[in-house]
Amino acid sequence: MLAICACVLAVWVAGMMTSFFANRALIQETAIQATRARDIRLPLSEQLAALHTLQSQLERLQYRIRHGAPWYQRFGLERNAHLLSAAFPGYAQAANRLVRDVAAAYLQQQLNAFVALPPNSPQRTATGEQRYKQLKALLMMSRPEKSDAAFFSTTLMAEHLRYAAVPEGTRQSVLPSLLTFWMANLPEHPQWKIAPQPQLTGAVRKILLRQIGVRNAENTLYQNVLKQVSRNYADITLADMTGDTLADPLFSTEQTVPGMFTRQAWEGQVKEAIEQVVTARREEIDWVLSDRRQDASADISPEVLRARLTTRYFTDFAGSWQAFLNSIRWKKEDSLSGVLDQLTLMADARQSPLIALTDTVAWQAATGRESAGLSDSLVKSAKALFNGKENTSHVVRKDETPAGPMDKTFAPLLRLIGDTTGGRGDTQLSLQTWLTRVTRVRLKLQQVINAPDPQEMTQQLAQTVFQGKTVDLTDTRDYGRLIAASLGEEWSGFGQSLFVSPVEQAWRQVLTPAADSLNRQWQRAIVNLWEQDFAGRYPFKDTANDASLPLLAQYLRDDGRINQFIATNLTGMLKREGRYWVADTMNTQGLAINPAFLRALNRLRDVADTAFASGDAGVHFELMAKPARDVMKTHLVIDGQQLEYFNQKERWQRFSWPHEQWQPGASLSWTSTQNMERILADFRGSWSFIRLLEQAQVTQLDSSSFKLQWQAPDGLPLHYLMRVEQGKGPLALLTLKNFRLPGQLFLTEKGAADRREYGEDE
Repeated sequence: MLAICACVLAVWVAGMMTSFFANRALIQETAIQATRARDIRLPLSEQLAALHTLQSQLERLQYRIRHGAPWYQRFGLERNAHLLSAAFPGYAQAANRLVRDVAAAYLQQQLNAFVALPPNSPQRTATGEQRYKQLKALLMMSRPEKSDAAFFSTTLMAEHLRYAAVPEGTRQSVLPSLLTFWMANLPEHPQWKIAPQPQLTGAVRKILLRQIGVRNAENTLYQNVLKQVSRNYADITLADMTGDTLADPLFSTEQTVPGMFTRQAWEGQVKEAIEQVVTARREEIDWVLSDRRQDASADISPEVLRARLTTRYFTDFAGSWQAFLNSIRWKKEDSLSGVLDQLTLMADARQSPLIALTDTVAWQAATGRESAGLSDSLVKSAKALFNGKENTSHVVRKDETPAGPMDKTFAPLLRLIGDTTGGRGDTQLSLQTWLTRVTRVRLKLQQVINAPDPQEMTQQLAQTVFQGKTVDLTDTRDYGRLIAASLGEEWSGFGQSLFVSPVEQAWRQVLTPAADSLNRQWQRAIVNLWEQDFAGRYPFKDTANDASLPLLAQYLRDDGRINQFIATNLTGMLKREGRYWVADTMNTQGLAINPAFLRALNRLRDVADTAFASGDAGVHFELMAKPARDVMKTHLVIDGQQLEYFNQKERWQRFSWPHEQWQPGASLSWTSTQNMERILADFRGSWSFIRLLEQAQVTQLDSSSFKLQWQAPDGLPLHYLMRVEQGKGPLALLTLKNFRLPGQLFLTEKGAADRREYGEDE
């Protein structure tokens, strides 16, 4: 037993001796390094090295206090806590001089230089973030409770804090840990803090607060949020939106919706990311940039920042979906059977990609909605009952209706789909009704294909449209156009592609063959006869042969061949606006009416209203000769009607063309002061007066008066004034010069060659 005790005692004594020498060495080393760090006679680099060594000793002591001393320092002799307390004053004396004061002086110098910059200096804007970090580091030195050792060290090292006569290697090796250790221990030793600099910090805060309020700062935060989110969410394609249905046979688009603008992204990360940004902004404003929250302007408050970022996100969210949906284009089909397949798939309640797409849009449009709680709804409903209100269902519905940030943008689509949360659901236009009408169109066209003579039935169906008769098919087309119009200009691409193009494409398959047939009918019934009657005759050709006025009247009068053809075949395609014919855009069904045909039709309308108003050719007007230099007499003859002028008093004289006495011919002669009477022009035939007008220089004076001037061979001008009753009077017939009736009513591929021949491609 004694032997065991002796052994234990020997071990204990040996341990105490080991502990004694180990602790004494630690105390001596700590004292030496503390003395060297405080010795200002040493070179600055040696002082920093000594301070770094002392700091290492203090870190070792702190570690041993927290986790326990090694065995060889124990045995009752461990004094780490006492040694740490004794060493800190020496450390503080050296560290405050070598680290704190140098860092504070540097930060104050940089911030003073920042404040001294001109208000509009680009350098202020460029260095704003850097100065914010410097201000934060300086404030940490005076507010120990806000210390952040890693930030403090990183900021000052990034600022290239330097010491005179200290090698760069020494600075890089010791300074980071010196800065970190000093700031890390500042909260436990608040007496180390520097005196506040309210004037300097106040000036810097004002400048930085103004910069934070600038939109670019907000834009940077917003872009950072999107960049962070975009890495985690893939872009959404049309195939993703239509699920198991096939969209390719109906419509397509090359665009995608960025994954960050989806409901999954908002609920999974974006909302939280915005809150993190707001929290960071609150930290910036509440501590670094403001002693009191109310010091910061409302424009840069965290709450305003949250509202702006959220609003901007949902604006971009809605814009991305809107751009995507407007980029969708309906697939073109060149056969009626292909069109029927499209309509069948679109109206199929189980396999329709249109229904799948609209369901996806409705779900995505609900992103960010927050509905009132059920208990709140019940309470308000109960209040309504106790107050004697009859229509309590409306109260409940109103409370349960969520308020979504994108409801305003998507409201037209949501109303169409029937989603009452995005807008009123009582609209008469609905997707379901549209699909039902599309089914009717498909069944009608299916009957056409299955008919014994599909071509004949197709032409009969088309003829009802050309004649302006309403059928179920035109109702469906009009319904689709109403839907597209109800969606508004912002959704015009989407509405046109998915609610107008499908039926119009189906109609084109029906109407294009009928349009070709009607073109041929126009060619046979009107154009060919016109060419037989007027080809090679004046005014349609510059020849001596005149066109027959009675024959021309058969075409141009109100009950003439052209108007009868239009009344019989084109009532649904053309309409009168005032005097002129225009295409009825509601009934053209996607067919292109030949613009050359409309121009020709209206040119003939001008001539008919002026010269064939009574059915037969006839126009009344007045002429008055005017005096001219060196002209003694003029003599004008129109179909036997004469106007002689001897420079006497001017007067109006009434004329008719053609004259009822039927003496076709027109001549103009003059007598000058130098020569006898000479003939300027002498024409024979029913169009002689029009030929004479063609040689005159015409100037319009007002709505019913024109100045006519013929230039005599001797250079003398012959002046007349013309006053007409309607339009341009006989001058209107000059528009028939070289006129040719277009051979096509509708522009179709089969008629391209004919359009080139008639010059109708202009």
